[in-house]
Amino acid sequence: MFSRMLSAFGIGGPSVDTVLDSPHAVPGQPITGQVRIQGGSSDAEIGQVVLSLVTQVEVERGGFGGFGGDDEHGDVAEFFRMVVQQGLRVPAGQLVSIPFQLPVPWETPITAVGGAALPGLSVGVRTELIVAGAPDKGDLDPVLVGPLPSQNKVLDAFGQLGFSFRSADVEAGRLPGVPHEFGFYQELEFFPPAQFAGRVSQVELTFVANANELHVILEADRRRGGFSSGGDTTGHLRLSHQEAQVTDWAAAISGWLTQVAERGRTNPAFGGAAHNPAFGGHNGHNPAFGGQPGYGGQPGYGRRGYDHDDYDQHGQRRGAGMGGMLAAGAAGAAGGVLGGMAISSMAEEFFSDDEG
Repeated sequence: MFSRMLSAFGIGGPSVDTVLDSPHAVPGQPITGQVRIQGGSSDAEIGQVVLSLVTQVEVERGGFGGFGGDDEHGDVAEFFRMVVQQGLRVPAGQLVSIPFQLPVPWETPITAVGGAALPGLSVGVRTELIVAGAPDKGDLDPVLVGPLPSQNKVLDAFGQLGFSFRSADVEAGRLPGVPHEFGFYQELEFFPPAQFAGRVSQVELTFVANANELHVILEADRRRGGFSSGGDTTGHLRLSHQEAQVTDWAAAISGWLTQVAERGRTNPAFGGAAHNPAFGGHNGHNPAFGGQPGYGGQPGYGRRGYDHDDYDQHGQRRGAGMGGMLAAGAAGAAGGVLGGMAISSMAEEFFSDDEG
């Protein structure tokens, strides 16, 4: 970022510039760089140099955590904070550089897939200097946060099955039954594959990760009509990162969504949870993200594989016929494993009916 003069010292005071070694990050791995403070016309004393991670969070007016309101507005939320230097003296006219390693929490929202930014999401490093006990907040340095390898396996399955990315946001609140470090969670919204058209309007995907395991939460919005009552159905699956990387996610997701669409009842494949109102970098091509405006020219986001175009009322690409990708996803579903179990055994244990 460009150097910014510290307002606490007025004209002629020192300026600060935070330089990241790379704009790309992954949860669980640190962001590195330097905070550079250029001395002004006189010596300066800085109490603390603080770095924080912030993101844009959607909060419902008149409610909290998904309850009591339907008018959403965005707030900037700080979710990690670290003091990198205390009691710093900056001599007049001299440059002081402070190297840092800023941890990226496991629950940090994903803001990029294939190295390209996802619309509607932002994570940034904010520099703050404490002078005489008062904070002097600097500008934000944006960071592109890519998915973990275990999360990539799930996203790849969405592409194989023919899902099409719709939108994404970060919601204030907590998910029942899921351990959270922060009071927010991310939602990635997709249009379902063509074979579910007319029965499922969209599917929302949420990841909650920690150092040892990954929680995958799905929510399907079933269309009303005929003998179907419509409404939302949610599911929750918890695995270690190692198990998630050998899971046949195409089979698991396809089987869950098929039962949601055809039977219209909760499904224990992902935990069997009924809908609760509190539910609110990998450089390969992922067709689930390939049809959004602004992505066609980005690395890893080709437009190949479409049989037709379909746009919603806002002019966004609604979906695409993935052709061979659908067939590939169906073929992969026939022989995968989930945590070392054969698909047939998995189906019996996780895809049984929920009579409750």
